[in-house]
Amino acid sequence: MEPDYVKLKEIKPALAGYVREAQGLLRRSPVPDEAAVHDIRVLMKKARAVMRLIISQIDKESYDREYSTFREVGRIMCSWRETSVHRKTLKDLRKKRPAVFSLLHDNELVETLMTKTELPAEPLRDIKNDLDQIDDLLNKAGFRIRFQSMNNLDAKQLLNDLDNSYKIVVDRYLVARNNLKTENFHEFRKKAKDFLYQLFFFRPLNPPIVKALEKKLDAITQNLGKCNDLAQLIKTLGYRYSGTSNSPALDELAVIIRQEQDRYLSKVWPLSYKIFCPGQKLINLLGFRILMM
Repeated sequence: MEPDYVKLKEIKPALAGYVREAQGLLRRSPVPDEAAVHDIRVLMKKARAVMRLIISQIDKESYDREYSTFREVGRIMCSWRETSVHRKTLKDLRKKRPAVFSLLHDNELVETLMTKTELPAEPLRDIKNDLDQIDDLLNKAGFRIRFQSMNNLDAKQLLNDLDNSYKIVVDRYLVARNNLKTENFHEFRKKAKDFLYQLFFFRPLNPPIVKALEKKLDAITQNLGKCNDLAQLIKTLGYRYSGTSNSPALDELAVIIRQEQDRYLSKVWPLSYKIFCPGQKLINLLGFRILMM
C-alpha cells in the first residue's frame, strides 16, 4: 500500500549548493568565461526563487539580506553577459542571412558587436574589483546560510507559496498575451522561471508529471529568453524605423530580427495556454497526493 505522505526535496542544502557552485565557477579561472558567467547568473536566479518560496517562513531581515545579495551578484555580471549574447545572436543571424550581413560590413556597431574580445590573462582593475565584491558577497551568504534554520519549514505552507507563484505567472501570462510588449514578455519570463526553479523541490510529489511540466516551462522560458535577446539587440543597435535615415540593409536586418521574435513567440503561446489557462488550479494541474512531512 502506498504511503499517504511524501517528503519534499530539502531546501537548505540546495540553496547552499547554489552558492557553493557559483563560488567554484568564479574561482575556476582569473576571469570567468562566457559559460561561467551564464551559469553563475542562473544559480543566482535559482537562489532568489528559493528565497521567494520561503519568504513566509523566515524573518524579513534574513530574506532581504540574502535576496539582495543574490540580486547584486547577478546585476554585477549582467553587462558581462550582454556583449557575448549580442555577438552570438548576430552570428546565428548571419548564418541564416549572409547576404544581408555582407551589405552591413561597413556598419561599425554591427562589426564591433560581432568581434570577440579575448579574455585577459589577469583581470583588469574594474573587473577585479567586481570579482572581489562578488566573492565577498557569496562568502558571507554561504556563511549565513550555514547557520540559518530551515529544518522546520512547513510543507503545506510551501505548497501554498508555490500556488501563489503560479497565480503570479498566470497574471503575467495574461498581461503579456493581451499586450504584446517586450517588457511584458520579460516579466512573464522572470516569473515563469521563478515558478520553474521552485517546482524542482516538489518533484517527489508526482515525479513524472512535475518533470514533464518542468520541461515545458523550460521551453517557454528559453524561447522567451531568445525573444528578449533579440529585443535587446535591436535596442543596442539603436534601431528605429524612420523611412529614410537607415540603410536598406539595416532595415532588412531589423525585419529579420522581428521575424525571429515571431518564430520564438509562436512556440511560447500554445504551451503557455495549456499551463496557465485562466481558471486552472495548480493542484489539479500537478495531481499532487496528500502532503505531509
